[in-house]
Amino acid sequence: MLKRQNPSSPEHSRELAADGGALSMSHNDSRSVFNLSQLVLSAGQIKPSPALKHSKITYFEVEIVDVQSKKQICIVDKVSPASTLLDVKHKFHKACPQWYPSRVGLQLERNGPFLKDSISIQSLAVSSIITLYFTDLGQQVGWTTFFLTEYTGPLLIYLLFYIRLSTIYDQVESRKNFRHPVVHLACFCHCLHYIRHLLETLFVHKFSEGHTPLKNMIKGCAFYWGFTSWMAYYINHPRYTPPSFGHKQVSYAALAFLMCEAGNHFINVALAHQTNSGNRTCFPSPTYNPFTWLFLLVSCPNYTYEAGSWISFTVMTQTLPVGIFAFLLVIQMSLWAQKKHKLYLKRFYPEVGRKAAMIPIIF
Repeated sequence: MLKRQNPSSPEHSRELAADGGALSMSHNDSRSVFNLSQLVLSAGQIKPSPALKHSKITYFEVEIVDVQSKKQICIVDKVSPASTLLDVKHKFHKACPQWYPSRVGLQLERNGPFLKDSISIQSLAVSSIITLYFTDLGQQVGWTTFFLTEYTGPLLIYLLFYIRLSTIYDQVESRKNFRHPVVHLACFCHCLHYIRHLLETLFVHKFSEGHTPLKNMIKGCAFYWGFTSWMAYYINHPRYTPPSFGHKQVSYAALAFLMCEAGNHFINVALAHQTNSGNRTCFPSPTYNPFTWLFLLVSCPNYTYEAGSWISFTVMTQTLPVGIFAFLLVIQMSLWAQKKHKLYLKRFYPEVGRKAAMIPIIF
């Protein structure tokens, strides 16, 4: 219980003098101060106002705006903070069935990059209303479908030319001319190459749930299928002439082709093993397998082996269409390798800094 001091006591007078003035306080004033202090002590901790208690946002509203016309398409309401952008795309698809999630591209800014499906809605929010810009990405296909279609075509097309259909070659000329052994070897190597790609697509590579536009698959199929038809027509033609240096040229080139195919497979297995194990913090290191030692020189050895396969196939068949196809493929893969190399430099600079992108450079 608090004890009230007498205002007229000497101790109280000294306290008032120490505060800088001889202040007088009436008996009623001291009683009111005493009652106020008792009220504060008995009230305990001051509670927050009800407005602060409910200030946390429980749901978001996502406004979908057309990137070209800037007109609002719809509003996706009741989006929880734990939702991802893919959840928003599914709700958007329910409101607008003509746009399924894989063909919907959403941007935070009109000229900004497309947002990934895994991004959290809460990380994009500045307020309870989020504005996203919509772009129709067109009809989409899965990556597995993309590669299976792209690689199955060349395999079947080459076999059609190999059996020399009557609609392609003259049957009298086909029976009359003897097939050189390199024609059979070229068919074996070509089929081996695409069968390896198909098996790796099904059992080695692990593709994300992402998609790619259908027009990209059409372009890829037109490139591979068209060049396969051109190459197979000349290699399997009844008037095809063997390489200039004969058996020795074919043997060495075929051996180099098989080695590059094996190296490409083991590199893809090593990359897939790193992805499946979740160890993405370090650059893939070579193992006891000699085919993986190329990791010491380049950052994208799978492209190096792929280029080696087609250069070897060019030497083995000594055909102009194969050489043009190999030349264009090496240019394209070098561009892909440079792009990947830049990403590797950001993530694994000490390990990748001295490596080349695709073509080994030995100092």
